Amino acid sequence: MVGIYRMNRFCCLFICLFFSYEAKTFASEPTARHAIAMHGAPKYLSNFRHFDYVNPNAPKGGAVVNEATGTFDSFNAFILKGIPAAGIGLIYDSLMVGSSDEAFTNYGLLAESVVVPEDRSWVTFNLHSEARWHDGKPVTPEDVIWTFETLLKKGHPFYRVYYGDVKSVIKTGNRQVTFNFPGSTNRELPLILGQISILPKHYWESRDFSKTTLEPPLGSGAYKIKNFEAGRNVTYERVKDYWAEDLPVKKGQSNFDELRYEYYRDREVATEAFKSGAFDFRSENSAKRWATQYDFPAKKAGKVKKLLIPHERPTGMQGFIFNIRKPFFTDPRVREAIAYAWDFEWTNKTIMFGAYKRTNSYFSNSELSSASGLPKGEELEILQKFQSQLPPNVFSKVYKAPLTDGSGNIRSNLRIALKLLRETGWSVTDGKLKNTRGEVFAFELLLRQPSLEKLALPLKQNLKRLGIDMTIRTVDVAQYQQRTDTFDFDMIVGGIGQSLSPGNEQRDFWHSSNADKPGSRNQIGIVDPVVDTLVELVIEAPDRESLIARTRALDRVLLWGHYVIPHFHLQAARLVFWDKFGRPANTAKYSSGFPNTWWVDKVKNKSIGSWRRTNGN
Repeated sequence: MVGIYRMNRFCCLFICLFFSYEAKTFASEPTARHAIAMHGAPKYLSNFRHFDYVNPNAPKGGAVVNEATGTFDSFNAFILKGIPAAGIGLIYDSLMVGSSDEAFTNYGLLAESVVVPEDRSWVTFNLHSEARWHDGKPVTPEDVIWTFETLLKKGHPFYRVYYGDVKSVIKTGNRQVTFNFPGSTNRELPLILGQISILPKHYWESRDFSKTTLEPPLGSGAYKIKNFEAGRNVTYERVKDYWAEDLPVKKGQSNFDELRYEYYRDREVATEAFKSGAFDFRSENSAKRWATQYDFPAKKAGKVKKLLIPHERPTGMQGFIFNIRKPFFTDPRVREAIAYAWDFEWTNKTIMFGAYKRTNSYFSNSELSSASGLPKGEELEILQKFQSQLPPNVFSKVYKAPLTDGSGNIRSNLRIALKLLRETGWSVTDGKLKNTRGEVFAFELLLRQPSLEKLALPLKQNLKRLGIDMTIRTVDVAQYQQRTDTFDFDMIVGGIGQSLSPGNEQRDFWHSSNADKPGSRNQIGIVDPVVDTLVELVIEAPDRESLIARTRALDRVLLWGHYVIPHFHLQAARLVFWDKFGRPANTAKYSSGFPNTWWVDKVKNKSIGSWRRTNGN
């Protein structure tokens, strides 16, 4: 009887807990909806037929060749090991997909609808009944659960940071899966969970997910791998019976029958290959090449087009990035001093044809930037809580990277630099900068592209005048990745991209918990409780206005930490392509559209082919 009593008591307790959970989670369940916005309401209503920036009648067909730099050795892009193949994301679908003309709104893809409560303490995804893997099997809740759990256990360390607030993921229906994060104030979680590329459990269960692989994996996306040569090229072919082809979020997209990526040692070699017709499209990142390298017969004949497309995307931060784990770079005054040795104005005028604007924010080209003025309102209130821990300049000055007159004479800047260095115990002896222990100030700048050397050489020359020996070392992609993943560098040239809706990824960039995790994007090595707090405030922002204020506060503190020497940005996309394409009449504010919304124009393509044959291309 005692055993039966205990069993009945357990059953009653279980039933009570179950229905309590059900009542808490689903009793007043919000309505399932087609989309979710980070702040405000989605632009596109539930009956929308396609995005405004696509041509819903875009023709399918044709082949396109793209360039890639370096090499690849894996089709598993979800782990720390290996170098993934360019374009591998094309083979996967995610639960939801973002639009390119909104700050941060997701619309249903694998999940035909989403359910989120007001406090965003959980999210339920209702899978589309037609969602299929390329082998014809349905996409199931088990696939979603397996994907999430595997990414956390065996995936890149980034995932454990990004999804750290999720407490559980459970199957709650035949085609329904629910993520729970009770007590979390992270309002972004429902959206970033929707962005997960879902993997097929039945395919990966018999394989070691923790290892690199060159076996073409199974996906559910618009493309699958057709063929490849390891490290040299990879070709994707459009899935003819792609399950989502007619969904509103996919209408007018994924139009090419084939997408091929050809690998080149560097972009200078690739430039000549482009001119010969070896590939079709390039997004140009060099002002010099843009200005000087495309005056060739095909361009003169109108067969190659140059197109400058303005955009409203945040341009983030590119710069010389310090590894502050290194003893020479621990003092912010030293980092500030070195920044005075880089002459942007001369570099921009002499090397880059005056094409760029100096970057003075980690969130440049957006309303999130702190460059608009001194802190006020909510931002000021936040920063005042940490006033004793912050440099006075945070409150009294708007950050501006060191300026010059562009003449190449930066003597006044070098005097400022030397004064800062002396304050920290460095002095020049016999032409060398030394500390009180007699150690010479010497460090290495690690690069992965020879084209970046032109930015570094002027810095090297000016640092030499300060008695600092900076060596420049350019290595291959594999070595560069291995060294940066393990923080085995003094300084690199790197970029920290940002979105219009910063959130969980900020932990990976700046949070102290990631400073020593291999593969972390906290390459700088920041360990600062103020930055940690500001990161969490950004993630927890309840509305757009607070997000802007909190992001500006974070931006301001990072800038006055002198963790990078800011480079420059361009508020437009520079595209160079053989004139074989059609593209939509409308271009999204935050994307150039290639390759998703462009298509091969049969008439133009025929003309290009004829011209190439006639001219020996």
